[in-house]
Formats: sequence, structure tokens, C-alpha cells
Amino acid sequence: MLSLQSGAFAQTTPPNDGNTNTVIVTGTRQTGVKAVDSSSPIQLIDGSVLEATGQSDLIGALSQVFPSFVAQATGGDTANLTLSARLRGISPNDTLVLVNGKRRHTTANLSVDGSAFQGGAAADLNFIPIASIDHVEVLTDGAAAQYGTDAIAGVINIILKKDASGGSISTSGGRYVDGGGNTATASINGGFELGENGFINLTADFKSHDHSVRSGPDPRALNLATAAKNPTFLTSPDFPYLDRIFGDAAYHQNVASANSGYKIDAETNLYAFATLGKKTADTYENYRLPSKIPAVYPNGFNPKETIDETDFALTVGAKGKLFHDWTWDVSSTYGKDLEHIGVENSANIALFNATGATPTTFHAGNFVASQWTQNIDLGREINIGWATPLNFATGLEFRTDKYEIDAGDAASSFQAGSSSYPGFQSTDAGTHSRTNSAAYIDLAGSPVKELKVDAAARFEKYSDFGNTSVGKLSLRYDFTPVVALRGTISSGFRAPTLAEEYYSATNVSPTSAFVQLPPNSAGARIVGIDGLKPEKSNNYSFGLVVQPTRTSTLTADFYKIDIRDRIVGSGSLYGSGSSVNSPAVTQAIAANGNVLDPSVTYTGINIFTNGVDTSTKGLDLLFTTAYNYGDYGHVDWSASAAYNKTELTKIHSTPAQLQPQLLLDQSAVGDLTTESPKVVVNLGALWKVGSWAVNLRENIYGPASGWGSEDGTTFYQTTIHTKAITNLEIANHLTKSLTVSVGATNLFNQYPTRINGDLTAAANKANDASVAVRIYPQYSPFGINGGYYYVRGNYSF
Repeated sequence: MLSLQSGAFAQTTPPNDGNTNTVIVTGTRQTGVKAVDSSSPIQLIDGSVLEATGQSDLIGALSQVFPSFVAQATGGDTANLTLSARLRGISPNDTLVLVNGKRRHTTANLSVDGSAFQGGAAADLNFIPIASIDHVEVLTDGAAAQYGTDAIAGVINIILKKDASGGSISTSGGRYVDGGGNTATASINGGFELGENGFINLTADFKSHDHSVRSGPDPRALNLATAAKNPTFLTSPDFPYLDRIFGDAAYHQNVASANSGYKIDAETNLYAFATLGKKTADTYENYRLPSKIPAVYPNGFNPKETIDETDFALTVGAKGKLFHDWTWDVSSTYGKDLEHIGVENSANIALFNATGATPTTFHAGNFVASQWTQNIDLGREINIGWATPLNFATGLEFRTDKYEIDAGDAASSFQAGSSSYPGFQSTDAGTHSRTNSAAYIDLAGSPVKELKVDAAARFEKYSDFGNTSVGKLSLRYDFTPVVALRGTISSGFRAPTLAEEYYSATNVSPTSAFVQLPPNSAGARIVGIDGLKPEKSNNYSFGLVVQPTRTSTLTADFYKIDIRDRIVGSGSLYGSGSSVNSPAVTQAIAANGNVLDPSVTYTGINIFTNGVDTSTKGLDLLFTTAYNYGDYGHVDWSASAAYNKTELTKIHSTPAQLQPQLLLDQSAVGDLTTESPKVVVNLGALWKVGSWAVNLRENIYGPASGWGSEDGTTFYQTTIHTKAITNLEIANHLTKSLTVSVGATNLFNQYPTRINGDLTAAANKANDASVAVRIYPQYSPFGINGGYYYVRGNYSF
């Protein structure tokens, strides 16, 4: 954690984008290992590279420079308030996030929007300021035996700055070319000495982002029969674009972070780091017609879901040497995410009909997630006659996870509840927890100079799922100083998140009401599902490392991830309104205590289940080089690519209570297999000449496709064709300290392919705005908003 020179903390020299000659701390418990010498594929991304993407948040920045990391473009309901990302085409829950090597807690906001990100409740990276980051190490290899049984897709380790002096002030502003998304950011980072033997590095980050609206025409506005019943909406200034649901949420977010260390003596260091964030956000829901409640909203209304979120994390620890041979590290990490969910510009129509009055603002309830982790790590080198000493590491971990849903106010859950997002009822509410104990052992060394061996084993005990053991073996052979082969075989075991097990809510649109049914509830047993069981996985990789020159490196890594009993979200299971319905669905809704809006056409459930076995195959490529062109400057060149394909090797049978419906309909299958682009290519060039710097990136996204349905019976496929997205930033160092930049993300204002016209036509015919106005696929890997232009200023001191 700490680096000392002459009694003071040395400033960190950051790696370049993808610099494989930088010493790593992820994927190995040996010290002094460079990325180029690693037995596992790992990429380093410098904090300055993340800043140069022009993105205001860490998820967006990482997705631009790391092709295996695909960000969520938009979401439905509360999923639009907390966007996430997937690594190597696997669920967000299968990627472990570390900060300075310590486990990061997860968000309390579960994604239940019926997309490729369904069920995601991973760590919210956007509560870590980019200005606080020295660099990021991304391990694209199964690492369950090293770090925890949920590290199936890989590990993202965020290394915070530890400079003891200097700092920077940065501000930026921008907006989408076609309107909306006005963004302003400001950050300040500074390092300070703590006496002669310590440091503290502080960061404050402020962001504001406005709504964007990319909705198509509301079919109700063009329907003569509907217009006759609602004549006032014809005078709306937004006509016929009445429904504003499709686009970015608006948010204001303030985050502070601190990273500190203190040297007690020659062999003992104390360290602590923390983040504290506050976020308020709102997202539009479907427009409600004037006929819904004319006494309150004579012109109709656009409800909003809101979030008031506080996110906190703290790690304290000590590390040093024991008996001069053993290294030790003891730490405690606590993190918590508290979210107050609300509904604005809404009404409870049933309450108004019963009492003659209704609030227009509701407290729908709270989500709370917390995690407390204790770690003890020991290690030493042992000479056993090998070419290098055997590095022996072992440790213990104890973790407590909690997840809580609190009921909303009485008005939000009265009968059908607040319009657009009913409040959580007492039957939804509850507090749930689990404990996890783990022990690991890791052995690494070189029997001969050319061969590296790294073997790890981990035993874990869950309070609710019992015991499990996983292992990992990595080998690397250097044929010459230029060429090496590496490979890994590992196993994993992911227990369901508490949110996947216990989340319960009702999702509604003007024409539908669907209950997200907890898999271990009485209602779930009525439809033949009795809880969740853990995922089990095997991970295989094989790679080539070539370093033809001192400044050039090429890596190519093939991988295969097999997951058994994968936890997935079901398709829409209908109780009424579709041409195929299951009476058990309606019974399950009643057993769960839900009362649905009687005016909707479609009712049903969604549920998490161990629905499939999957096999994901892929290839990651990375090439970096640098060249000095004399008077014409210096260029850092980079090229990276990711190929990824997921297949279903087994679809588990649908319970008899739900047949003839399928537990996974065509849309749910597409979420798993085709919604991620098969190929992503990132080409980059950073040219520096004199006081100028030009950063050019070309992101090429291969085809991706998904299925949609108006009635749950007929499905239509939409394919996003291959697109090349150009990102450009031009910077000038006006003085030694002051830099001004102008840039563009998606310079040429590219949009994804539009939703299949037949699906839009079917939704228009059914007068279903919730489907018709979503004119672009929400799984677009480069967003739905087009180009974003910005200016940025940075002052260093």
C-alpha cells in the first residue's frame, strides 16, 4: 500500500494506457511482478487516460478504453437511476470490484428492467471519483480462489492516488449534439504530508447531469379515439412526443474520497481510505392521459421516479513484517448504500376515488445494502531450490452482508399504489443477512527460470448455502525474452445476492402491471420455484505474450467460462391479457399480497431462477507501442479487441404450473446470448507535440441483437449493425500548470439501428406507449443519445 523514499512518501509514476511494464498488485500475491510478466491477462489503465475520455463517470470512461467492459446505455424504472456494466459478457454480479485491493460493497439498487443487465447489483463504480484514481488494474481471468468466489468474469482493482504533495483542479461542461444531457463537473485533488512519515490524498468531485429525451411519438397522441376522450393533450407543447420515458436520468452527485498512510517504524505501516457520496436523481416514467385523474392533472402527467442516495465506504488496516521474513496485512472494510426511493408528479388514483384526495409526491420506500469484511493476510518467500523462492501466502476473511427493503408511506401502497411506481408494501419489506467465512492458500514461484507456476485454493462457508472449495492453477512459460505462453484453469461458486433472493416490487406501465416475485416466497412456490441455489463455474484461458521491442507488447488470450445453474431473470410470465396465461401466476401475485391496477391490460410476474447453463467463449487482444517522430512529436499507439459469444448449453425445464408458457421466452434468451456485441475493437493514438496533445480513439462495435414483444406471444428481432464511433480530444498546455481541452464523444453523432418497425407498428396498433416510444435498443453499447461535445480545463499545482 505504501511506498517510501528518504522518509517521505514517493509520488506515484502512473502507467500509460495498457502499459504492460508497470508493476501490478492484482492477479498475483508476489511482489514486483510486471503486467507483461503476469501469468494471467491483466490490463492497466492510467487515471489520466480515464480523464481524457471526457466521460464524467468511471463506468463510461472504462467502457471507452477497455473493450471487454460494456456499459449499460439506459434502464427501466429504478435501473435507470443506477447504471452498471458487464465484463466479458457475464452478469455484473460476476465481476469483483476492489479498491486498493480490498473488496468494495455493492449497490442496493437491483436492476429489474428485463435486459442483459437483469439482476445486476454490483459495486457502483460511479461513487469513486476519477480524479482520485492513480490507475485501474483489470484482471480478465477467473479469480475466485484468490479473491472470492464471485470473481468469475474477473476483477477490477482501483488503485487510489497516494501523492503526498501537489494536486489538480479540473472542471468541464458539455451536452449532447441533439439536445439534453447538459453536464457540468468540477473536481479537486490534493496530497499532503502527515508529519514526516505519512500522507493523505484528498479528492472532492461534483457532477450535474440533465435529462435527455429520445422517445418517439406517443401512439395515444395520434389515436383518434384516444384523442376524442382526452382533448386537452392535443394542446400540449410536447405533442405528439408526450411520453418522455426514453432517455437519461437527471442527477446531482457529490463524492469525496481520502487515501492515507503512515509509517510507524521501518517495518510497520498504517493505512486508511474512504469514500462518501451523495446523489439525487430522477427519471421520467410513462405519460398518463388526462382521463386518468382530470381533477388533479387535467392535461395528463409525466410521473418521475426519484432517488436520494448516500453511499459510504471505509477501510482501515495495518501491514508490515514479522520476524523479518513474514509479511502481514490486517484490515477491516465497511460499506453501505442507502437509497430513499420516491415518486413525483404522480397520484394514487384508487386513493383519490376512495377519499377525494391524493398526494402527488410519495415516499415509495428504501433500499439498503451493507457489507463488513475483515481480512488477515500472511506471506513469505521460502527457498526450496527452485530458480526463484516459493512465494507462500495465506489468509482468512470474514464477511457480513445485509440487504433491506423498507415499506413506503401508506398512500404510496394503498391498493394499486402511486401511479407509475407503487410503494413497497409490508409484504415486500424485510431485512436479510448472511455471513461468509473464507480461508485461502496461494503458492507461486519458478521451478526453472522460464516457467512460472501460481496455484491457489480457497474454502468458503456460507451461513445459508454451506461449504464450497474452489481452486486455480496458472502456468506461464517464457520460450525467449520475447515470446511466452500462459494459461489458467479455475473454478468458481457464486451464491445468489441477497437482492436476487429477496427483492420484491411491482413494475407498471399504462397498460401492464408485473410483480417481481422473490424466488423464495410463498408466491414463488405456487408457480413451482423454491428459492435459488448457487452458480458453479469453470474458467479456462490460454494466451500468448509477445514483446518484440522495449516499447511494444502484444497479448492474445482465449477464454471459456462455463456456468452451471446460472441465475437469470425470467421472461414475462402472464396471468392475464396475453393469448397464453397461467392461473398460477395470478394466484402467486395474490399470495405475495400485491393489488394491481384494475385498468391495465396485462398482468404477470418476473422472477429470478437458476434457469440455464451457459458457455461463454472469447478472445482478448491488446497491442501497445510508442514511437518518437522527432520534430513531429511522440505517439503512443494502442489497439485492443474483444470477441465474446455466449451459448445456452442447457435450458432448465419450466415448472408445470407455468406451462405452456416458457420460463425463458425469446426475449430473455436474447438478453443472455445476443445483446452484447460479439466484437469490440478500440484503436487509439495519443500524439504529443510541443504544447499540444491530440487523443484520438476509434471504438468499433460489432453486431448485437435482441427480441421484443408487444403481447408476450409474437417476438420481433432488432439487430444493431456494426458501428464505428470516433472520440477525439485536443488539449493545449497554455502554461506549465494550465491545460484547456475540447473534445467529443461520438464525434459524428452516430445512433444505433432503430427498433424493428414491426414491433413499433404492433405497439402503435395496441396504443401501447411503453413499447412504441422506445425507438432505439436499450442494449446499444454506445448509448442512445448521439454525440456529446465538451470543454475541459485543468490546473495542476
